[in-house]
Amino acid sequence: MTALTLSTSAAPGLRADAIVIGVAKGARGPVVAPGAEAVDAAYDGKLAAVLETLGASGAEGELTKLPAPAGFKAPLVIAVGLGAQPGRDAGYEAEALRRAAGVAARALAGARKAAFALPVEDAAAVGALGEGVLLGAYSFDTYKDNGAGTGRNAKAKNGRTPLAEGVLLGGKPRDAAHKAALARATAVSEELNRARDLVNTPPNDLTPAAFAAIAQGAAKEHGLKIQVLDDKALAKDGYGGILGVGGGSAATPRLVKLSYTHADADKHLAFVGKGITYDSGGISLKPAGHNETMKCDMSGAAAVFAAVVTAARLGLPVNVTGWLALAENMPSGTAVRPGDVLRMYSGKTVEVLNTDAEGRLVLADALWAASAEQPDAIVDVATLTGAMMLALGSRTFAVMGNDDAFRSAVHEAAEEVGEPAWPMPLPEHLRKGMDSPTADIANMGERMGGGLVAGLFLREFVGEGITWAHLDIAGPAFNEGGAFGYTPKGGTGSAVRTLVRLAELTAEGDLG
Repeated sequence: MTALTLSTSAAPGLRADAIVIGVAKGARGPVVAPGAEAVDAAYDGKLAAVLETLGASGAEGELTKLPAPAGFKAPLVIAVGLGAQPGRDAGYEAEALRRAAGVAARALAGARKAAFALPVEDAAAVGALGEGVLLGAYSFDTYKDNGAGTGRNAKAKNGRTPLAEGVLLGGKPRDAAHKAALARATAVSEELNRARDLVNTPPNDLTPAAFAAIAQGAAKEHGLKIQVLDDKALAKDGYGGILGVGGGSAATPRLVKLSYTHADADKHLAFVGKGITYDSGGISLKPAGHNETMKCDMSGAAAVFAAVVTAARLGLPVNVTGWLALAENMPSGTAVRPGDVLRMYSGKTVEVLNTDAEGRLVLADALWAASAEQPDAIVDVATLTGAMMLALGSRTFAVMGNDDAFRSAVHEAAEEVGEPAWPMPLPEHLRKGMDSPTADIANMGERMGGGLVAGLFLREFVGEGITWAHLDIAGPAFNEGGAFGYTPKGGTGSAVRTLVRLAELTAEGDLG
């Protein structure tokens, strides 16, 4: 993990591999952003003109390298685009800073130390830059070997390890607010990167039992309570949804309850995560070309796990319980079949019309278990439907719920932390499509609006009177394209920051 420090040192005298500065897109060309005054002065105030000559415009994601001026102890200056220059009385938005720092951190792979002379107006900017550096520097190299051994600390095949140290210039190491912002950024980013690691881990290594063991290790490390129900315990207690989905695999399912409590807490949040460690589709087998990334189908559980651990690391005065519904969906002689009826933990029966609509089955059991504790609110997170990817694309997740005000609050929290989200309805007329002649409800309904149908199904398993929101992160959970901003290729850690922010808002009394 990249180390982060704050420094009030001047850029010219700092020993580093590179100095990172910001450049914005102004009305008449690139504009050097605040924080880079000393660098600009070393170019006789003509840095913007030099950058423009090199083709820089200040557009978001743009990166330009140039030799450092004479007298600098760092040999390289990296100018990273911040996007449009803000108005006279406005500062740079946190997400613009986060993305710029992430672009630079990715470009600095292999470097030992870099100084970030980007705009630092307040503690919020420190936090955004810290997150950008730590998330942008992320690399998953566990399974790569360059001849020097394997493991999480081995170099990637190209021999370039992540940036070792980032120094945030303008950040005040003795300022309590700045130190707190950096500590928060570190905790959030480290746990989000751990969620990315889980998503990227191959399913032959990350079975339900292996995931549960990782959660047990984290619980011991951070003083959390944990309960793990194996297949025998699940059968004894009647968790028909989780058992049905996991019945076709030699890797038996688990339900993990991870609890963080605080002595001063008067609110309780429950987070529920879909944890399908590999999804073949079961008997309703996925077509060729749709299986290769299905190790990511446990991204919701990874997000919930990371959020609970982060809440503990931050010491938030709120009780947070995470429920990880873990199973592997495989076809075999013991797998659930289309037409089978499962008796869920709630007692309701579900006719399984499609075994590839399995996420809602494991979530249903976990939602009912979470409801039994009567939390103030439940939020579930899942890579649930391809339909939502068709609706919102690959970078935006959907927010549904049984309370419009809470749905709006979740949406606002997501946007605040830089996670694109969009509120979606739960149209009542779609519920009828799940009527079954055999069971209480079917796990499939109308094809059109399939993501909303899935949300309506989940709503059936939320306890009466409990506020609930559903996040369908099918699009942004796994990035199959190239890296951008602070988002890598592969697992992204989607929804971790939203859940953490919800916990913070609840602790502050600002969320209901």
